[in-house]
Amino acid sequence: MTSNRDLTGTVVAITGATSGIGRETARQLVAEGALVALGGLVSAIAGYVLGFVMVRYREIFFAMLSLALSMILYGILVRSAALGSTDGFNLPQPSFFGFAVNGPAGRLLVYALTVVMATGTAMMLHRFVNSPAGVIGEAILTNEIRVEYLGTSVTGVLHLTYVIGATTAGLGGALIAIAAGHIDPDLAYWTTSGEFVFVAILSGIGHVAAPLLGMAVFEAIRSFAFQYSPYTWQMVVGISMLAVILFLPSGLWSLFARRRRARGAA
Repeated sequence: MTSNRDLTGTVVAITGATSGIGRETARQLVAEGALVALGGLVSAIAGYVLGFVMVRYREIFFAMLSLALSMILYGILVRSAALGSTDGFNLPQPSFFGFAVNGPAGRLLVYALTVVMATGTAMMLHRFVNSPAGVIGEAILTNEIRVEYLGTSVTGVLHLTYVIGATTAGLGGALIAIAAGHIDPDLAYWTTSGEFVFVAILSGIGHVAAPLLGMAVFEAIRSFAFQYSPYTWQMVVGISMLAVILFLPSGLWSLFARRRRARGAA
């Protein structure tokens, strides 16, 4: 990853497969003076390779294997002195087309970049969900065997979906690296995967906007819980998750789905 080529003033476009790998790729590129605008190509390749194994598993087995891979990455990070070991490392100040990104203006630029990237990614994912491959994905969720009988490769569709999902995670990891300016190996720990699961349960399915809503609510709950109950904030988050499971088992987006159905019936 390290070279003597000066990348100052360039925007490096990389599509990442995991948020952890995306952050590590961002670290290498920012160290060379480049602003990382997308996830990492290295991460995309890793996601593509891992996909051949991951698509063979379902439900709890898929989840446990994902956690195992996450912990392998975590183990590599904490044992590597070059990657900062358990303390992590700070990122050099990035640049954008030759302009240093620092101070309030720099933070505003990073925030604007994040908003643009999130909006663009959501729009592309929305198009994918409504594409033939996305519709087939819903059919696979309903009855995988029937989809195979229709002549469609279930493995191929799942592999594509896995790579797209992993690419989105890598993109988010690279943006975190830019915004925080510090890489912590704990970001690859299994608890981070648990946060993604929490957001998925909180959000529900039915629209690409659902995880955006779920993440906003999750961050609000965690921020207020940590501010007013710093020693028991995890319990507050857990109680919130339990309440969602009991009263909104289909997630927050089910409220909007119910409203649409009510309007349709009227």
